[in-house]
Amino acid sequence: MTSENPAPPTTSEQALDIVRDRYAQPKLPDGSPAELRVEEFDIGYLVYAVFPPVTDTAGRPQPAPPGGSKIVVSKETGETVTVPNYPTETAIALYRKQRQA
Repeated sequence: MTSENPAPPTTSEQALDIVRDRYAQPKLPDGSPAELRVEEFDIGYLVYAVFPPVTDTAGRPQPAPPGGSKIVVSKETGETVTVPNYPTETAIALYRKQRQA
């Protein structure tokens, strides 16, 4: 299969490879690559970047900047869909709801 029509993934690593092939690697503030995590669920894999907590100059925690997205790779087709950067379970629920529509 081509990168436009990848084979459906059967492992988290395959889902991660699809995402790395199709999307830019997120970067940390120092320019190094951000860690990517994969959460497997019944109909797909949720892939997202992990960023360190943001603190002010006094070391106090600050809210994460708004925006961003997570990527779902379909187990059935290998297609990718972006979902908002919601907590994991909320992002998965939104993907399920979109698939039913």
